[in-house]
Amino acid sequence: MRSRAGDVLIRGLIAAGVVAVTLLPGAGTGAWGEAGARNPVGGESDQGGGESGNPVGGESGNPVGGESDQGERVLFRFADERITESSGLALSPSHDDVYYTHNDSSAGPVFFAVGGDGRTRATFTLRGADARDWEAMAASKDPKTGRGVLWFADIGDNFEGAWPDISVYKVQEPASLRDATLPAVRYRFRYEDGGHNAEGLMVHPRTGRLHIVSKEFSGSIYQAPRRLRADRVNILRRIGPAPVMATDAAYAPDGSSFVVRTYFSATVYSAPGEQLAKVDMPQLEQAESIAYTADGTALLTGTEGSRSPVYRVPLPEEVLRAAAPEPTPAASGTASEAPGGGAEGSGERVEAEPAQDDAGVPFSAVALWLAVAVGATGVIVFIARRAR
Repeated sequence: MRSRAGDVLIRGLIAAGVVAVTLLPGAGTGAWGEAGARNPVGGESDQGGGESGNPVGGESGNPVGGESDQGERVLFRFADERITESSGLALSPSHDDVYYTHNDSSAGPVFFAVGGDGRTRATFTLRGADARDWEAMAASKDPKTGRGVLWFADIGDNFEGAWPDISVYKVQEPASLRDATLPAVRYRFRYEDGGHNAEGLMVHPRTGRLHIVSKEFSGSIYQAPRRLRADRVNILRRIGPAPVMATDAAYAPDGSSFVVRTYFSATVYSAPGEQLAKVDMPQLEQAESIAYTADGTALLTGTEGSRSPVYRVPLPEEVLRAAAPEPTPAASGTASEAPGGGAEGSGERVEAEPAQDDAGVPFSAVALWLAVAVGATGVIVFIARRAR
């Protein structure tokens, strides 16, 4: 027999869960309450045709989908039947209307050059590379030569410490879009504070400096050394928090901003560390990738799945207004990197994150998650007692 007090408790738990779901950021809109107003990235670095596959896409340049009320549209769909787990996305620095992508895991060290019509232009294999869990890629230009550079991040670690280190591969962008096997330089990394799962890779377009964004409820942004060493493990140092469960990240073409993607939305930050805007994203089955358009006025985002779409999402006006001219702030010194870091005149700055809990997750998000858990517990107890 249930007591009156027990019934009241159960109903209270259920009510808490309902309120939590109702108030949860993005409920009904697809936007999650990511980490708040300031997000740091900084430093400097020296780092600098036949068609393959079975294309079944449409004509070049014709978008597959229409515009929504927010201006988003399907730019193209991957036509190649081999592309089933598109996990990274980058625009070619050298070839017009060419996009690069790769599958998630168990597909080998392979990436695809895809045209604006969704058809595969070429397939490339990295010689001597592993593909344990490729989660992200980025494209940049060598600051010394101006040649395109592609980066592939083997950084997935669902057990958060199962691997002794993670890897990022650097490849010179092919001059010709023909199937080929390419030499790659492997850089090994280790986090200064233990293992993490990560899916975001950013490369600053002017300095070539790498940043990795972890995928956790208490996510972080990690900065690579200015000069990468291929003969030893490079240490990644935490420089600030990241949004909850980040799935990708990218720098704007001019380095004036960067974006962090989650399953539900995207947040744009200025490189000096100020949040510029949250951007509503299309509802995707499993949002995995994000990049800027070549002119920096819109974002591209993709998902996993066969014939998966790539959407173009215009940036809000406040982001475009803030993009230029780019300031050149002095280093703040509040969270500067280890000796040998920093970059005078680079337009980048490392800053501490104020007014947040110690893991970079807003307190409101933590409270709501706890409320959801309490509500779920109430529902389970209620059902169990009703079944008696």
